[in-house]
This record gives sequence, C-alpha cells and structure tokens, in this order.
Amino acid sequence: MARSSRTSQASQARATRQIKRLYEMCAMAIVAGRADLDGAAEVGFDIELPVFSVGAAGELANVHPQTLRQYDRLGLVVPQRTEGGARRYSLRDISRLAQAQQLSQEEGINLAGITRILELEEENRELRRQVERLRKPAGSSVFAADADGGIVEVERSQRARMWRRQLRADARQLPSPSSVRAERAEEGDDMGSRSVVVWGIR
Repeated sequence: MARSSRTSQASQARATRQIKRLYEMCAMAIVAGRADLDGAAEVGFDIELPVFSVGAAGELANVHPQTLRQYDRLGLVVPQRTEGGARRYSLRDISRLAQAQQLSQEEGINLAGITRILELEEENRELRRQVERLRKPAGSSVFAADADGGIVEVERSQRARMWRRQLRADARQLPSPSSVRAERAEEGDDMGSRSVVVWGIR
C-alpha cells in the first residue's frame, strides 16, 4: 500500500513538472511574439493560473525582481499570492510584463503611460472576445456555477465537440420477438426477447 502511494505521488509530481514546463514554453512563445493570450486560451491553457515564481517570471520576461516588486506596488502587474504570501505570476502577468518592458526600454514610455496602454489593450482584447462569442452559433457555449455559486459562461471545447460527434447510438439489427421465441422454444429456453442499444465510437 505504501509503495503504491509513493508511486502515485511520484507520478503526480512528474505530471506537475510536465505541466509547468508546458506553461514555461507557452510563456516564452508569448514573450517572443510567437503566441498571444487568445491563442493560448484557445488551445487549453489557463491564462490566469498562478504558475511562475518571482525568479521564473523575471527570467521569462527579462525583468529584474526589484522591477517586479515596483510594478506590483504601482498596480501595473499584480501577481496572485500563495497562502504563505509568495508572489505567483500567470501567463497573463507574463504577457503584461513583456509588454511593459518593451514599452519602457524600446519606446521610452513612462509607467503612467504604460499602465494606460495596457488597460486599453486589455479592454480591446475583451471586446474582441465578446465579438467572437457573438459570431459563434447558438449552443456553442454552456453555463456552469463557479466556486462562489455565480453563473459563468464556459466555451465548449472544440476537441470535446469532435469527440461527441464521433459518439453515436448504434441500434444493431436484432431478431424480431417472434423469431427469437420460436428459436428459443426449439432450444427449450422460454426467456423473452429484450431490445438492446449499443454505443460505439468511430
């Protein structure tokens, strides 16, 4: 039992490391301009998940830890906190850090200007998401209750839709009740016929 528990814990730890590595690769792609938050969310990344420590976030976005603390104090990029108070950054935070660094270092824009630009970009992104939702056919979203009991909209996964289309009810050709009873009567079995629906995946 103890050995099985250790094996399970090792597997979970390995899976956690793999997931964290995937998020690091996604963050690097965002910083390099090869990906954006919308694309990351579309393929299944939780862009709000607090994954990165201060050191990891600083390294990914090429921002000094002291600058991270300054951004936090000013409300420019405010990370989530663990129960112990440690800062944890999400993919959205990494994207904002990379943009702030570019605007500051390459464009020479001050922090007040950077804050306003990032606010406008976030508003623009939210408007794009709303337009995209309006363009989708009816029934492409479902609603669920969040942890606080509120109702939230959840987009259906394209992969889940593909899976559901593959799932079908296969009503296999069955003998008629009379032919089954006649056949079983010859074999000395008087049980009646029952209909069956078989589910299959193509």
